[in-house]
Amino acid sequence: MFPVQRVGDEYWDGLMRQRGQGSSREQRSRGESENCRQILSRTVNLSRNSSYTGLMSIVGNIAAIAKGMSITFREIFQPTQVENYPDGKDSLRGAVLEQRYRGAHVLQRDENGLEKCVACFLCAAACPANCIYIEAAENTEEHRISSSERYAKVYNIDYNRCIFCGYCVEACPTDAITHGHGFEQATLNATNLVMRKEDMLVPVEKLTAKSNVTTKA
Repeated sequence: MFPVQRVGDEYWDGLMRQRGQGSSREQRSRGESENCRQILSRTVNLSRNSSYTGLMSIVGNIAAIAKGMSITFREIFQPTQVENYPDGKDSLRGAVLEQRYRGAHVLQRDENGLEKCVACFLCAAACPANCIYIEAAENTEEHRISSSERYAKVYNIDYNRCIFCGYCVEACPTDAITHGHGFEQATLNATNLVMRKEDMLVPVEKLTAKSNVTTKA
C-alpha cells in the first residue's frame, strides 16, 4: 500500500513541475500554513474578545458593589426609626399596622346591636384550611340574636390551622366577619388558639359608644 502511494505522489509531483505549479506536497504545505495562520488569527481575536468581556464583567461587578455600599453608608448616618412596641399607650401598645392588615377575626353587629352572622356556612365552605366550625340555631320572637331566620349558635375558628387568607371575609354576604388588627396570638397552649364566638363578637358597649360619638358629631 505504501509503495503505491509513493509512486502516485512522485507522478503528480513531476506533472505539477512540468506545468510550473510546484509539487503537490508544496501546495499541501502552503495550504496547511495558511490554515494555521487563519486558526491563529481566530484564536487571537477570540482571546481579545474574551479579555474585553471579562474586563467589562469585572467593571460591572465593581459598579454594583459600589452602588449597594453607597446605600448602606447613606443609611448608617440616618436616624434610627423604631416602633414603641410594646410600651405604647394606645390599644395596639405602640405597634403601627396598615389598614389592610389581616389580624384576628371580628364578628360584627348591625346598627341595632344584632349579630350580622346568619349562619349561611359560606365562610366555612370557602375556608381552604377548614378551620371554621359553625352550629346554626333558629331565631324566635322572644329570643332574637340576628335579623334573619337563623343565627350562629356556635362559631369557632381554629387559629392553629388558619392561614389568614381572607377568603371567609370575601365569601360573607352580610359582612359579618372581618379581619381586625389583633396580632398578639402567641401561646404555649394550642387549645388557647381556638377562638369562640364570645372571643370575636363586637361588644354591644363598644357599638353603643361608637353610635354616641357619631350622634355628637
